[in-house]
Formats: sequence, structure tokens, C-alpha cells
Amino acid sequence: MSRPFHLAFPVDDLEAARHFYGNLLQCPEGRSSSTWIDFDLFGNQIVTHLVPGGSQHAGAGAVDGHNVPIPHFGAVLTMDDWKALAVRLKAANIRFGMEPQIRFVGQPGEQATMFLFDPSGNALEFKAFKDDSALFAQ
Repeated sequence: MSRPFHLAFPVDDLEAARHFYGNLLQCPEGRSSSTWIDFDLFGNQIVTHLVPGGSQHAGAGAVDGHNVPIPHFGAVLTMDDWKALAVRLKAANIRFGMEPQIRFVGQPGEQATMFLFDPSGNALEFKAFKDDSALFAQ
């Protein structure tokens, strides 16, 4: 049985994180304190912790001819939700690390994907599969 994941990560500005995750990504806010905020990221619990200068961006790895930021996290969405999020992010003039696009066309695992960075520099990926059963296809 699948269960939600939990991820805690550093941010250097809680109010900027609250706006980015709560307003832009539309993640409902859970509990919070003066040093952390819980968010519901598509059914998963993420927690932003105030750590001045604590961004995790370490580098990039080559995938399908693109430099993918490492580390990164995100969610696998339905195609309709992915398209709606891409439109909302473009309208907000978000700087993408990789513009919304379709990757691995015609291959197992064909997917829509986009990479972006939160205000603290944490990399996020949102993707949707042409065929959800191909999530772990080889």
C-alpha cells in the first residue's frame, strides 16, 4: 500500500516559502512555528525549515540530453494537473530550470516534465506520464 512521503528541507526565508508553496503551488499549509512550515504537496508532507544560507543545490546530472539539478524533489501528477500547474507557473513568470516539455517521446516512460527552483534555490520537478502504468517501466 502506498503511503505519503515526508521530506524536510532548508529554506532561508519562511515568508517567501509560504508564498511559493502555499500560494503559487497551492499546497495547503499545515502546522507551523517561527522556524518551520508543513505543507501538503499533492498528498505528501513537506516541511520547510529556516536555515539561513541552507540551499541544497549541489550540481546537475545528465538525463536525456538535459542537465537535471541534483538534488531535487517533486510530484507525479495527472496530465491535466500537470498542464494546469505549467500554465499557472508560466503566468507567474517562474524561472524554469527546464521549461515544461515532453521527454522520452515514443519510449517507455514518456512524460511531461518541468524543473523549477523555490526562492531558496531548492530544485523541484513536476511530471506526468502519458501512461501512468509506465511510471517504473524499464
